[in-house]
Amino acid sequence: MPPERHESPAPILAESRRIADKLLEVQGIVNTAHATLQQELLADVREQLQYPQPEDVDTARLVDTRITQKEAVISPEALDAVLPLTQRSADTTLDSRDKIEQIVRGDDDRLVVIMGPCSIHDPEAAMEYAKFALEMREQYGEDLEIIMRFYSEKPRTELGWKGLVADPLMDGSDDMNLGLVVDRMISVRITDMGVPLARERLNANTPQYSNGLFAYDSIGARNVTDQKAREYASGTSSVIGIKNGTDGTVGDAISAIVSANGEHTLLGLAQNGQQAVVHTAGNPTTHIILRGGSNGPNFDAESVNEAVQEIKAANERTGLSIPEGVVIDASHKNKVNGEQMTAVESVAGQITAGSVAIRGVMIESNLKSGNQDLKKLGPDNLEYGKSITDSCVDLAETRIMLEMLSQAIRTRRLARAEHS
Repeated sequence: MPPERHESPAPILAESRRIADKLLEVQGIVNTAHATLQQELLADVREQLQYPQPEDVDTARLVDTRITQKEAVISPEALDAVLPLTQRSADTTLDSRDKIEQIVRGDDDRLVVIMGPCSIHDPEAAMEYAKFALEMREQYGEDLEIIMRFYSEKPRTELGWKGLVADPLMDGSDDMNLGLVVDRMISVRITDMGVPLARERLNANTPQYSNGLFAYDSIGARNVTDQKAREYASGTSSVIGIKNGTDGTVGDAISAIVSANGEHTLLGLAQNGQQAVVHTAGNPTTHIILRGGSNGPNFDAESVNEAVQEIKAANERTGLSIPEGVVIDASHKNKVNGEQMTAVESVAGQITAGSVAIRGVMIESNLKSGNQDLKKLGPDNLEYGKSITDSCVDLAETRIMLEMLSQAIRTRRLARAEHS
């Protein structure tokens, strides 16, 4: 029996393929012109500096000895020319960034909820989920700032599918140009609907292809000690959270947050696709995400309080104003018996009891519950709306979680009003 599908994934992928092919034609012309001009200019420079012509050295055994192929890549500027931001898309992101920052800083009593698939692999299913997210934003907006999780790059412990950007066809073809196009196309469409997006940073260059499209960014547990990730965080325009390390301790995350608050100079990617020296101003929105660790979950009140105390100590030590609250990731090592509900129930309970330390929750949610094995099934036999990475809750359970969290916010708000 063929897998259930609501709609063929062809329309978005086919249009993305058409765009990618055209932009690669342009990029080929640009690259050839650039190479020709640069060779001419460098020859003049050598002459002006009175440097001799380079010797004819055989570098075959020295350079790129383990590189099998290099391909041209379209530039962020070229992609933006074909798939530009709409005014509504820009307004969606700007408005949500402001609201998220206010909540994370404790100036808005609502809760940030970042929900959506563990990873985006099916463009049409992503659009369907976005409609659900929009409905939930309209229903719970007074209590929750709901952001759609849009993770198109995936870290792997060893090997495996690396996400929509890296391998959009999920067949090992690794057509990154197609991935960059489809990633931006969906992002523009979803934000134009009025749904803000969140993502996790992995590659230092790919965010330039989705500039202005993400309200929330994050750095995962595997990258918390990566200096490049910290430098990136210091310059991102979005609000950004940093997860505790894989061991569950928060020390490395706090060090990363302190680093991200500072100014940095790094090599980055300009919109025209050329390397650039980038100077950052530091990002005061950087905050901590608790995602559990090797010793178990850390969503409980005691763990939350310990994290907040360490943040306060860091503020006293550095003179910074790191947000003295946490975002709880209900997935990863905060799952209990493979479920996210226990973490969400704990968060709701702490908020109901009056806690203001928890500022946000991350929920891995999809059209259908569970997950499926891409390697075993292959891309043509996948069940529509089900994760191919970590297990997710379905829409019905997501609704229950949102109602629980919304009710907790209302209860806390009422209690505080009565005591004011």
